[in-house]
Amino acid sequence: MRLDVISIFPEYLQPLSLSLIGRAAQDGILDLNLTNLRDFTEDKHRKVDDTPYGGGAGMVMMPEPWGQALDSVRSANAQGPKPTLIVPSPAGAVFNQQMAYDLAEEEHLVFACGRYEGIDERVIDYAHENFNVIPVSIGDYVLNGGEVAVMVMVEAIARLIPGVIGNPESLVEESHSDVLLEYPVYTKPSSWRGREVPEVLLGGNHQRVGRFRRDEQIKRTAARRPDLIEQLDVQSLNRRDRDALWHNGFAVVEGTITPKSQLEWATGAGAETSPATAPDPESAS
Repeated sequence: MRLDVISIFPEYLQPLSLSLIGRAAQDGILDLNLTNLRDFTEDKHRKVDDTPYGGGAGMVMMPEPWGQALDSVRSANAQGPKPTLIVPSPAGAVFNQQMAYDLAEEEHLVFACGRYEGIDERVIDYAHENFNVIPVSIGDYVLNGGEVAVMVMVEAIARLIPGVIGNPESLVEESHSDVLLEYPVYTKPSSWRGREVPEVLLGGNHQRVGRFRRDEQIKRTAARRPDLIEQLDVQSLNRRDRDALWHNGFAVVEGTITPKSQLEWATGAGAETSPATAPDPESAS
């Protein structure tokens, strides 16, 4: 995969040369290129911003340096497929694990690191001629620039490319790989400052370990990210999964996962019963 990052602070992206991402670049799995936007300015001060039309606070990144930078990146790989241009923006689609998987299938990604109040909107319009443009947000907060967001996205995407992670099986058990958050992990010693590793993890019974970890995933996700619980594939849930959901505040009703607090029959006298003995919602009305 070819990765291009355009920024006025390319040195900000130097951490990408470290660890697994850096090694993948050295091994030729990733072709990582950093472009300094100021190289495409035409004045002695290398100016890239100006005041906004219509007034308002802050400065806006000028279109011409961006136009030239994008032209340069595209011409450097002119025979390749149409690149995808990712523009970090608070107004973009929210970046998540599924988007990371989708982008990991691309052959060429370009990241445009905005600063100040953002990039002149005409640049985005122009970019559609040669790029598949996707404005992306990494969360509901504001950063000083796009560089940090780009490092987050590059790492999330690149590690999904075959050869970047040494053990690909480790990707399967991570948080968000199947919607649920990752289970707690432990290592030696088994007893530390009065705190013990759960006994089930010490017994060597892989089936029990797997069940314990799955239950912990459901418990953790229900407590920390209940919004993810409702995204689970109901058809893939076995009886033990449904029991775990029940004991963590959710019920499977008519093929959907619903918080028990929203179900009248699940909040009364039978609220502590298991799904198997809970009243049928049709007969409870």
